[in-house]
Amino acid sequence: MSTLQLYFTKGSTFSQRTRVVLLEKGIDFTPIEIDLQNKSNGFTQISRYGKVPAIKHGDVEIYESAIINEYLEEVFPEPPLLPKDPGAKAIARIWIDYANTRLVPAFNKLLRGKDANEQEQGRREFNESLLYIEQEGFGRLSGNEPYWLGDKFSLVDISFYPWFERLPLLEHKRKFTLPTETPRLQQWWNIVRNRQSVQAVENSVSYYLERFSKILDTSNPVGAGQK
Repeated sequence: MSTLQLYFTKGSTFSQRTRVVLLEKGIDFTPIEIDLQNKSNGFTQISRYGKVPAIKHGDVEIYESAIINEYLEEVFPEPPLLPKDPGAKAIARIWIDYANTRLVPAFNKLLRGKDANEQEQGRREFNESLLYIEQEGFGRLSGNEPYWLGDKFSLVDISFYPWFERLPLLEHKRKFTLPTETPRLQQWWNIVRNRQSVQAVENSVSYYLERFSKILDTSNPVGAGQK
């Protein structure tokens, strides 16, 4: 049995990030799917916040996807998913932070806003985030290359992609489509969605539509229990 155990849920954006990292690096691991409504004591001893993903690697127990992914990058350095240069690596971390603190909250506000006003605010913020990514991420950073940091798939790409997989939710429930002013972003998504690792962890549109209908009837926000 593998010495690395991954605790995850199928519908977790943050779990998908770590699952893709594991697949991209060819790391042998044992997947353990968690029922977040019925968490075992063994899981909560490893993930002290009770969130997915979490990993146990020998005596090392880690939760929070961004931290897990950087740990995997350090322990399993090939193929690299972050630049070696400290300055470039810092820029990559800024974009990962942008995903977590700007794009994701705007997405959730648009999808799960408590009323029309909050949803409309989410629409504006999400649209602004997408335009910023187009201009600053692909317009200045990646040049003519396909990925965020250039010609290499990285943790930055991995940090953003799960929410693009969920865009059909916004289209069906909020009548939102990607702005026409984001051709590079749309090109990026078409490339990323065809990567073998991404296809291995993807969920169907019908899965998300069914899951969203269930979540909408609860008080838990999208993403609760995952990080």
